[in-house]
Amino acid sequence: MNLGNILQTTTLISAVLTILLILLQQRGASLGAGFGASGELYTTRRGLDKSLFNATIVTALVFVLSILGLLLIPE
Repeated sequence: MNLGNILQTTTLISAVLTILLILLQQRGASLGAGFGASGELYTTRRGLDKSLFNATIVTALVFVLSILGLLLIPE
């Protein structure tokens, strides 16, 4: 495998993982929150929620860096 194939595989896997991690995050926002009727207070992330948040950031960075790598390597 050459570098281009590795970066393409990394891009695909990180994209799927990022989507899954975003969908797994719970925010507790109901339909009314979308229209400004939310009475919730801001709380800090703890436990699994914080781990999912950090993992989402890492996979998104891997995704962006792999795309930049694909753009920079000559074919």
